[in-house]
Amino acid sequence: MSQINVVPYIDVMLVLLVIFMVTAPLISPGEIALPSVGSRLTVPVAPLEVTLRRDQSLWLRDQSAAGTSAIKVSRDELVARISAKQARSPDQGVVIAADKASRYEDVLAILDLLQRNGVRKVGLLARPPQT
Repeated sequence: MSQINVVPYIDVMLVLLVIFMVTAPLISPGEIALPSVGSRLTVPVAPLEVTLRRDQSLWLRDQSAAGTSAIKVSRDELVARISAKQARSPDQGVVIAADKASRYEDVLAILDLLQRNGVRKVGLLARPPQT
């Protein structure tokens, strides 16, 4: 006999089809809590930008205050200013931007400094390459 008998496979598929048809209505879909139309959306606070320059100097700029320029700060002053800003506004984020010539170890040292001092919501700022 050189042919495959497919009748048992059809029987198995029909049994599986019946099982799925019986169990599908019994499964309750999950509920999703969608915001209502009248609810107030929170606008994210512009983050504080910490810039690490080639000469290892730190510059702090508050992006939420329009027209402010970056100020040069020491490591202790950086932690104090960020902690004070986050005490007033708990949703305040911090991003670290480093010069292309800066060493990766220096960026990690700043991340570690901020983490050890309890600064929350710290991220890295990446800019796309300019063409």
